[in-house]
Amino acid sequence: FLSQIGITLSESNLVFEDETVSKYSIELKFENPSLLYLSAGETDFVIIANEQVIGQGKLDSFELPMRSHSFVNGAFTTTLDSDSEDLAMKISGNTKYDYLFGSIQVPFVYYPTDEQAREFLHHKE
Repeated sequence: FLSQIGITLSESNLVFEDETVSKYSIELKFENPSLLYLSAGETDFVIIANEQVIGQGKLDSFELPMRSHSFVNGAFTTTLDSDSEDLAMKISGNTKYDYLFGSIQVPFVYYPTDEQAREFLHHKE
């Protein structure tokens, strides 16, 4: 049932950029279809574009009520020189959820649409 937790990209904003690195804030929406109240610690994730790791980030700790959703903030850094209009992108990581009887690591993968990928990684001017 934990593998059915849904993830969507809510927003991504450029915070800092120079010649070598771009830093972003991010917000993801986690949907919990189960009857368990879940608590998650900080979550590390990587961003992969065109089958190459282009960045890494961390999501804040969060609570995920049963049959509800939570918006989770985080940040990531990328070194992508994003001239390409065609980005096959995914965000993946592992979230450790604590629940009443213990804890479990659950992998997640999110595939943004082409439009979301372009918005997610703002192109450098």
